[in-house]
Amino acid sequence: MSSSLGNQVGQLARRSILRTLRQPAQIVPAIVFPLFLLAVNTGGLKEATNLPGFPTDSYLTFILAVPFIQGALFSVMNSGTDLARDIETGFLNRLALTPLRGAALLSGLLAGAFVLGVVQAAAYLAVGLIAGAELAAGPAGALVLVLLSVAITVAFGTIGLFAALRFGSGEAVQGLFPVFFVFLFLSAMTLPLDLLTTDWFHAIASVNPVTYLLEAIRSLLIEGWNLGDLALGFGIAAAIGALGMLAASSALKSRLVRT
Repeated sequence: MSSSLGNQVGQLARRSILRTLRQPAQIVPAIVFPLFLLAVNTGGLKEATNLPGFPTDSYLTFILAVPFIQGALFSVMNSGTDLARDIETGFLNRLALTPLRGAALLSGLLAGAFVLGVVQAAAYLAVGLIAGAELAAGPAGALVLVLLSVAITVAFGTIGLFAALRFGSGEAVQGLFPVFFVFLFLSAMTLPLDLLTTDWFHAIASVNPVTYLLEAIRSLLIEGWNLGDLALGFGIAAAIGALGMLAASSALKSRLVRT
């Protein structure tokens, strides 16, 4: 393998993308499951728009932000499971015999999450608009929405990489998926934060980063352009990604042993 960082990233990114595209079991659930929950939530909770202070008369528009976060959570499992498979098969140990740089390995492995994030975001947005959801920010907002969704997806993917390097088992990585789903349910998923009247739930949702990721996406769908919400959403995604990469890099030092 070439010692050039760019070449290393390119080769590993190509492998990650091809492996993702060749596994429908990674792509189909990550698209279908969030859309299924979108339909269920829209049908069951549409009367919530009658609450005083609800920000839109279309519950579909409000809840459309949720699939973007649900889909991003799949990248924890997908990215982590792929790396765990490399660890279990000994592929990572063989890479240790090459001039591979840790930064290239981690960056290349996230390419699959990036591509899947683009496909997911495009699918959710297209289905939502066809079903009647609004996009107040217009065509430019659609681009920003896709970029934000991909940023969140890649950020969560770094957590999957850390889990794989820490535990070295695909089963352990998959076991984290329900744990992260709890963060989604303990957020302003189904109602705006100011309409959550249960004190303990409101307190948890107020400090839950997922709430502000949802609000950043909703700002494009409902308000148009709220630069404060968007900056906070991109900032949280960047912080999660940076912390995930830092943790993964630390865990990699004990895994990638050169022999």
